[in-house]
Amino acid sequence: MSGRGLKQLSILTTLVMLAGLLLVFFWVPMDDVEGFRQKVFYIHVPLAIVALVGFMAGGVEGFRHLRTNDRRHDANSYVFIHMSVIFGVAVLITGMLWAKASWGHYWVWDEPTLVSFLIVFLLYCTYYPFRYAIEDRDRQARYASVFAITAGAFVPLNFMAVRMAESLIHPRVFATSEGGLPGSMMFTFLVMLVAVGLLWITLVKLELLGKQTSGQVSKLRRALEAEGFATSADPEGTVGRRIAPNLESR
Repeated sequence: MSGRGLKQLSILTTLVMLAGLLLVFFWVPMDDVEGFRQKVFYIHVPLAIVALVGFMAGGVEGFRHLRTNDRRHDANSYVFIHMSVIFGVAVLITGMLWAKASWGHYWVWDEPTLVSFLIVFLLYCTYYPFRYAIEDRDRQARYASVFAITAGAFVPLNFMAVRMAESLIHPRVFATSEGGLPGSMMFTFLVMLVAVGLLWITLVKLELLGKQTSGQVSKLRRALEAEGFATSADPEGTVGRRIAPNLESR
């Protein structure tokens, strides 16, 4: 994505996020049971959904890398997982704040929803040492892709196992006695889900653009070195001696 396209996406993300937050704090009604603390739901749940989808998307990109051997897919897989891990940290923080407000404890170990997400999060935290323990770049990319595929397949299986669990004290906001969220709450939730999704996409594209720029700079540096120009590794000032005569001639 070009810098201009990223700027437009960033503006859109900011506008949707601001609209969602305004709906959360100034429009949507208070929950009858949870009260004001239920508003964390509009941030916590979209973060969790986007993070889990991002993990699975990383597995899809890993599969595409193994099939095509295109390093772009490996880069996509890495960035998808990296950004989803960051979102996972936000999920755990907002979840603990919600748990403290609702249950009086930051963590409840016998709650499957909490523990299952923690397991997924810790699984993906091992992605980094696993990947960078391999020095060869090609093997590193292949092994990382296999990890991404395997872990990505575990995410929906883990989710289904949690939904089938009998012991659930985690709030079930999508399944109330009235048949689900009221219209205003559902609308606000969907706006926040789109906002968080756009935020994830924006940050992913920003990181990919940074990696692309860094790669181009590295190629340019190697080309200059091959032509005898100095780089930051050259303390002798070769570039100055080569360029200075041209500047003086002008």
